[in-house]
Amino acid sequence: MDITGIAARLERLNPRVAATAERLALAVPAVRARLDREYGQLLARVEESVKPYRGEVASFPRLPEHGLGADEALASVEELAGRERARWHDGLASGAVYHGGDDHVAFLNQVYAAASQVNPLHADLWPSGAKFEAEIVAMTAGLLGGDAAAAGDPAGQVVGTVTSGGTESILLAMKTYRDRARARARRRVTRPEVVAPATAHVAFDKAAQYFGIKLVRVPVGPDFRADAAAMARAVTRRTVALVGSAPTFPHGVVDPIEELAAVAADRGIGFHTDACLGGFVLPWARRLGYDVPAFDFSVPGVTSMSADTHKFGYAAKGNSVVLYRGAELRSHQYFTATDWPGGLYFSPTLAGSRPGGLSAACWAAMVATGDDGYLEATRRILATGAAIRDGIAAIPRLRVLGDPLWVVAFGADTLDIYRVLERMAGRGWSLNGLHRPPAVHLCVTLRHTEPGVADRFLADLRAAVAEAGSQPAGPDGMAPVYGLAATLPFRGVVRDLLKRYIDLLYRP
Repeated sequence: MDITGIAARLERLNPRVAATAERLALAVPAVRARLDREYGQLLARVEESVKPYRGEVASFPRLPEHGLGADEALASVEELAGRERARWHDGLASGAVYHGGDDHVAFLNQVYAAASQVNPLHADLWPSGAKFEAEIVAMTAGLLGGDAAAAGDPAGQVVGTVTSGGTESILLAMKTYRDRARARARRRVTRPEVVAPATAHVAFDKAAQYFGIKLVRVPVGPDFRADAAAMARAVTRRTVALVGSAPTFPHGVVDPIEELAAVAADRGIGFHTDACLGGFVLPWARRLGYDVPAFDFSVPGVTSMSADTHKFGYAAKGNSVVLYRGAELRSHQYFTATDWPGGLYFSPTLAGSRPGGLSAACWAAMVATGDDGYLEATRRILATGAAIRDGIAAIPRLRVLGDPLWVVAFGADTLDIYRVLERMAGRGWSLNGLHRPPAVHLCVTLRHTEPGVADRFLADLRAAVAEAGSQPAGPDGMAPVYGLAATLPFRGVVRDLLKRYIDLLYRP
């Protein structure tokens, strides 16, 4: 029996019992050897999709003795880019590429080339970097309730910084709450905790691991939204912040931000809205008449937010914004050093030097798109999202989870949904596998609004469901790993497998 077969028998174990069983089992050499063989077989199947160029294009595990020259090096990069273009450009990916129009990509490339040497760390050399980043923050704050926050309290002006992505924005917000709690004289917290719904992005777990924070995960309700009452019960005297999502990454639903933020305000702690996915969709969705609950700084208890400009803000990858209600809160994010022999040093984010070209491209994307451009893009995305959601709901054996607008998750009660994921991968689709419950989702972007893409998705999905119910599993993509991770109660084994997968990615 392979790992998956064993998992089927063990999946109902109590987690503590499973952890003990795992420690005992892995201490047996024969079990360890069997796992290593299974790892090898499983990763060999995955390797085909992540290392397709071996033997086909030039490889350089060592620095070439003689340089190739600019033209040959550029030709190599362009060849690989050309090979990879079709899947994302034709809308076969969930999320990943949020605009992707040829003219828009060319425009961003031109902007980046013009500002490729800009480093915001050296504002005296490149004051344009400071201009771009300050205006990116101000425009995003204005979009997300900043004016309402400042009108209610001048000291509550919404401020922020530009970051490298949603994960860094979340990391910085959690560090900020930790450091503020440590600095407060009246309510000093030495062992900080953050309370988050089970569906909050895994970047909060990374922040907890990096910064010595205890993350308390709370189960969500049957509608996949955060349970405000359960979150309130999880708050202790060590809690420094609560978290909600707008929307959640797995199921695309908006947590009850007003209720959650009220709990935080009542306890005198912070509240972070993770709007990495929704920050550049929900404001226009509301204007288009969709039912969008309050989620931003117009809600009094919201004290920080994250919003990804490199998603539906249509900037180049490597750009996000973290926002705070008030400069005092933001100050706890900064790093400063006053006694270093190298001089005075300070940086607002995790990085020191930063690619100013990305900030220039983000600024250019925002001002070139404008309010009307974002409104039209949102209209197209939400219309396509509704068509895909309704189409999935009409497929026998599938069910849509929650009531999403454009991040559409679906599962199956009488079918292994990961078999469907495999079959969709075999048809060229790169979708997201989900856990607890097992599901798959598609994040709709402008790529999917192109003619014929949504129809192709639904046709392929209908065929994949039919095949998954009648044919054996295939080796396509990451689906086998998702299936294993969803059923195996031995989490240490799954973590080991994921680390080996990362090792594989870095193998030349």
